[in-house]
Amino acid sequence: MQDFTPFEIIEGDYDKGMVLLADHAMNRLPERYGSLGLPDTAFMRHIAYDIGIEGMTRRLAAMLGVPAVLGCFSRLLIDPNRGEDDPTLVMKISDGAIIPGNHPITDAEWQFRLDTYHRPYHRAVEQTIARTASATGKAPLVLSLHSFTPFWKEFARPWHAAILWDTDDRVVLPFLEHLREPGDIVVGDNEPYDGALKGDTMYRHCMMTGIPHALLEVRQDLVGDDAGMDAWAQRLAPIFNRLNADPTLHEYRIFPSRTGPYPA
Repeated sequence: MQDFTPFEIIEGDYDKGMVLLADHAMNRLPERYGSLGLPDTAFMRHIAYDIGIEGMTRRLAAMLGVPAVLGCFSRLLIDPNRGEDDPTLVMKISDGAIIPGNHPITDAEWQFRLDTYHRPYHRAVEQTIARTASATGKAPLVLSLHSFTPFWKEFARPWHAAILWDTDDRVVLPFLEHLREPGDIVVGDNEPYDGALKGDTMYRHCMMTGIPHALLEVRQDLVGDDAGMDAWAQRLAPIFNRLNADPTLHEYRIFPSRTGPYPA
């Protein structure tokens, strides 16, 4: 098997106290999987990755001078933003596309994908957050970046961006306020998805550990080209700096999850 790195760490100034995450940054697969039996066009769709997020994250990391962790494998292989016991961890069908390489899947192959791709990505996230916390002596501010489709079925999604969250609203409330302040975009609050998902990246690395965080979704048609990525990085960078400058967003505090009790 050829070498395949499941994550990329963009180095930055850890003492700035901020970490960016992009779980679904890329649509790549290790050579051993071919195309999972799918046409090449499937890997240009949202089912394979979060369109526009790799470029936007790279721009933001450079502008802010902070570290970022990018997932380097397609969510079609295994979804890094799902818990290890989530039945949608390895999808058999996604938005109407049957994924032949994922069905049937043996227990051994399921475990191999966890050990080789999913777990190394999360170790990189954990280590990057820990390095930032060590550099500052405080809780880092963690911002996770995603994108969503302009339409679902025949419904045109009106939101330009959205913040997803569980119960920790420390970052969410000022983030929503700053995004809405110019008055030129529609910002969703836990739309089009609910941010309470047991075992996902924010649950695992922030909710359970008391780290201030938020998950941002940007509509894919707005960040699907260089101009859009540039515009959104320019919009978000000063907001991220304002959030990061708030000392109350660098304190550890564990909130209960709407998904139920945390595992022991």
